[in-house]
Amino acid sequence: MRYNRAMASSLPPLSLRLGADGLRALDEIARRRHVTRSEAARQAIAEVAERERRRAGLAAEAAALMRDPAYVREAREVASLMEQLRGSG
Repeated sequence: MRYNRAMASSLPPLSLRLGADGLRALDEIARRRHVTRSEAARQAIAEVAERERRRAGLAAEAAALMRDPAYVREAREVASLMEQLRGSG
């Protein structure tokens, strides 16, 4: 679900203890993006969630490929060819 400002206004606020390093990082994001700390935090959380979704999708795709005997056979052939090419130089 994408972030929706109208929806956010009806949700209770969230309080975080970031520590000095976290606060510096948040300030850096906010400064670079020319946004408030709150907006920087929202953006960062949304970006991390999206990255995690992509990683999970890639992991599932890799697992599916590893269960495909034809793919595994081809990957081994390519790896063997690469090894041969490296040894011939």
